[in-house]
Amino acid sequence: MQNTNLKRRNVLKFAALFAAVPFIDVLTSRGHLLAGTIVKFSTKLVQNGEVLTAAHWGMLKLTIKDGVLTKSEPYQKVSGLENSLQHHTQDLVYAKDRVKYPMVRKSYLKDPNNPKPELRGSDEWVRVSYNDAIKLIASQLKKTRKDKGAESVFAGSYGWKSSGNMHNCRILLHRFMTATGGFTGTVGDYSTGASQVIMPHVLGTLEVYEQQTSWPIVLEHSKAVVIWGANPAATLKIAWTASDDYGLKYLEELKNSGKKIICIDPFKTETCEYLNAQWVAPVPNTDVALMIGMAHSLIEAKKYDKEFLEEYTEGFDEFKDYIYGKKDKVVKSAAWASKICGIDEKTIKELAVLFFENTTMFMSGWGMQRAHHGEQTHWMLITLASMLGQIGKPGGGFGLSYHYSNGGVPTAKSAIVGGITANVTANENAEGAEWLQNAAKFSFPVARVADALLNPGKKIQFNGKEITYPEIDFIYWAGGNPLVHHQDTNTLIKAWRKPRTVVVNEAFWTPTARMADIVMPTTTSYERNDITGTGDYSNLNIVPMKQAVKKQFESKDDYQIFSDLAKEFGVHKEYTQNKTEMEWIEEFYTKAYDQAVKMDMKIPKFREFWSKNEPITFGTPYENTQFVRYADYIEDPILDPLGTPSGRIEIYSKTIEDMNYDDCKAHPSWLEPAEWLGMKKKTAEFALITPHSTHRLHSQLNNTSLREKYAVANREPVWINTKDAKAKGIKSGDIVRVFNDRGQILVGAIVSDEVRESVVKIDEGAWYDPMERGKIGSLCLNGNVNVLTKDIPTSKLANGNSSNTALVNIEKYTKAAPELSMFKQP
Repeated sequence: MQNTNLKRRNVLKFAALFAAVPFIDVLTSRGHLLAGTIVKFSTKLVQNGEVLTAAHWGMLKLTIKDGVLTKSEPYQKVSGLENSLQHHTQDLVYAKDRVKYPMVRKSYLKDPNNPKPELRGSDEWVRVSYNDAIKLIASQLKKTRKDKGAESVFAGSYGWKSSGNMHNCRILLHRFMTATGGFTGTVGDYSTGASQVIMPHVLGTLEVYEQQTSWPIVLEHSKAVVIWGANPAATLKIAWTASDDYGLKYLEELKNSGKKIICIDPFKTETCEYLNAQWVAPVPNTDVALMIGMAHSLIEAKKYDKEFLEEYTEGFDEFKDYIYGKKDKVVKSAAWASKICGIDEKTIKELAVLFFENTTMFMSGWGMQRAHHGEQTHWMLITLASMLGQIGKPGGGFGLSYHYSNGGVPTAKSAIVGGITANVTANENAEGAEWLQNAAKFSFPVARVADALLNPGKKIQFNGKEITYPEIDFIYWAGGNPLVHHQDTNTLIKAWRKPRTVVVNEAFWTPTARMADIVMPTTTSYERNDITGTGDYSNLNIVPMKQAVKKQFESKDDYQIFSDLAKEFGVHKEYTQNKTEMEWIEEFYTKAYDQAVKMDMKIPKFREFWSKNEPITFGTPYENTQFVRYADYIEDPILDPLGTPSGRIEIYSKTIEDMNYDDCKAHPSWLEPAEWLGMKKKTAEFALITPHSTHRLHSQLNNTSLREKYAVANREPVWINTKDAKAKGIKSGDIVRVFNDRGQILVGAIVSDEVRESVVKIDEGAWYDPMERGKIGSLCLNGNVNVLTKDIPTSKLANGNSSNTALVNIEKYTKAAPELSMFKQP
C-alpha cells in the first residue's frame, strides 16, 4: 500500500520541499531540551572555530581562523562517493572577481536616456556610492513604469541562487516589484521546460519534481534498472535546498545489488562506469525512435500487458495504429528505429523483452527533453512503461527525478521551515521551489527570453494559449547567470542590448554582470544568516546557515538592497514588515516548530536551535520507506483517478489534439529534429551534447580552484571519440576550436572511446569569455557551450529550450591561444 500521507500532493505547493528520507530506517532527532530553558543567544561572528552552514551541495562545516574562512568540508558524509563541490567555499568568499562596490556603466551614468546599450559588455565602469546607486535604480524604474507601463519591467531572475529560505534573491526581487507596481516574469524553467508542460496532460501532475518510488523498494524488488539519459553520480551532488548525500548512498547500494543495470546515453557517464552498467549509445535526439522500436517489438513478440493498457491508460489503440503506419504507411519496427538511432535491431528487440520479463525501473534524466520536440521523450517513456504493465508495482515503472535532489530517498516525518513570499500581502510563508511561484502580472516561457526581448508584440502559442510579448525597457536580474545559461549566446547578446536599463545584483563579475548598466555588489550566503531544509524529497534536516565571515567590501544582502529601494517607493514597511533578517528567520523556524508540536515531535525552540550550531535531523517512518509511486491509482483507479481529463494515463490526449499543433501530435511521435546526424543536409559534422558538469552547479563554482580538477589547457573540456580525433589530427590536451554558424569557442580536447562516434560532449556552465569584449560572434576563450546551441522552442506546446539539438564542427587550434580574462576584475 502506498503511504496515504504521500498521495499526490499539490506539486505546485510542495515541489521542492516534498520529501523523501534517509538510508537508515529511523534517524534520531537532536535537541530534547525543555522548551522553557533559557538559552544564551548571539549572532556574533565566530573568530576562531567552526561554523555550520549549507549550500546546494550539502551541509558544510567551515573553519574560521582569526575571522578568516580557511577550510570547507562536508558536515555529513554517508556515502563513499566524493562531492568535490564541498571544499571550495573560501574560493567564493575571497574570489578575485568579487564585485566590490556599486558600479555603473560609463555611458549609462552620463545619460540614462541615451545609454548606448550597444556598449554593454565593452564600456568602462564607474564606481558610485551605494545611496546614489539606489536612487538611480529607483528613478529609472519609475521612469519605465510611467512611460511604458509595468509590463515593460522584466524581473525574470532564474533559479539556482544560493540556498536559504530568507535570502532568496528571486523572491526578494519579485516581492519588491509586486509591492511597487508590478512586472513581467517567466514561467517554467530550463531544466524541465518540455516535461513540466506535457506531463500534466499525460499524468495529471508535473511529475518531474515529485517523490519517486523509494530506493529501499527499488533495491528489494527491481530486477533491472535502466538509467536513461541521466548521470546521477554527478547530479546527486546537489539539491534545490541542500543535498543530504543519501541519494549517492543508495547509488552505492545499487552498485552492490547485483541487478542488471543499463545506461542509455551517447556518452558513457561516470554513473555508467561506477555501476559497471551495460552501455547503450544511441544517436543524440533519437531516444523516441528507439522507444517506439521497442514498443513495436513488444507487440510483435506478444510481450506487452493488454490488461494494464485497457484498465489504466487512454488511447493505446490510436498509438498502435501510428506504430503500424495506418496513416503514414511507415511501420515503425526495430529495423526502422535502428536506422534512426544507430542501435542494432537485435539489441532493440532484446532490451524490449528484457524489460518486459523483469521488474524494470526506468530512471530517466531530463537532458533528452531539452531538445527539439522534447515533449515526446518522457511521454513515450511512460507509454513504454505502460506497455510493460509495471507502473505502480513494487520495483517497476518509471521515475523522472531519481537523479535530482535525492529523489527516492524516503521521506522523513519532518517539520517544514517557512520562507519569504513574493506577495507582500501573503499571510503564509512560502513553500516549494520559487520558480513555480509566479507573482508576475504577465509572463512568458523562460526559454524564450531572447525571443521576447528581440520581438516585442510577437504572438506565440503556449500550452493552448496565445501569448504576446511586451516591450521590455527595464531588466532587473538577481540570481542566475543568463549570459551563460541561455542558449545561443550571440543572439542573447543582441537581445540583451535592446532594453534601456539592465540592473544586476551579483557577488561576482559574471558574464551577466558585465552586460549590465548598474551592478550592485551582494553578499555570498556565507556572509549572512539564513536557514534551510535538506534533501528536497527527504526533508531530513533543518540547518542553521550561520554567517561565517564579515560582509566583503561594500557588499549588501539582497534583502537590504530591496528594502532600501522600497524606501524610495514609500513601501518599506510593507516590504519588510519592519522585520530584521533574524526576525524573519525565527518566524520561518517557528512555523516548523509549531508543526512539530502538532505532530508530537520534540525540537528545540529557535534560540536553542540557533545557539547549538547543529542541524535538527528527523526520523523516517517505516511506511515511507515502502512508498510506491502510483500504487494508489493502480489499486483503485476509480476512487483514486489521475488528474487528467480521463483520470487515466493519457497515451492519446484529446486536449492536445484540440490544440492542433503541427509539432506536437495527440500521441507520442517521432518527429525529426531541426539539427541531427541523420538529416539530409547537415549544417555541421558532429552532434553536440551539453550535460550537467560533474564539478559545478551550472555556472556556479566555475570561478574557483575546482577548475583545476577538470580544465584542459585551462579551458572547458570537449570529449571526442578516438576515431574522430585521429581523423582530425587531435590529441588529448590539444586546444581545439568548436564552431557552427551561431558561434565559436576554444576548448581542451579529451580523446576517449567513452563518447559515441560523431558526437562531442561539452558540459554546460562555463563562463562566457569573448576574445573581443562586446563583439558579437567573438571567439569564447573559456568554452561556454551555449555559444553553439540553438535557440528554438521544443514545440508550440511547451516552448522549452532545445539546447541538446545542435551540430558543430571541430578543428585543432593552431594559433597562440589567448589567456582567459574572465575570472578577475573587469
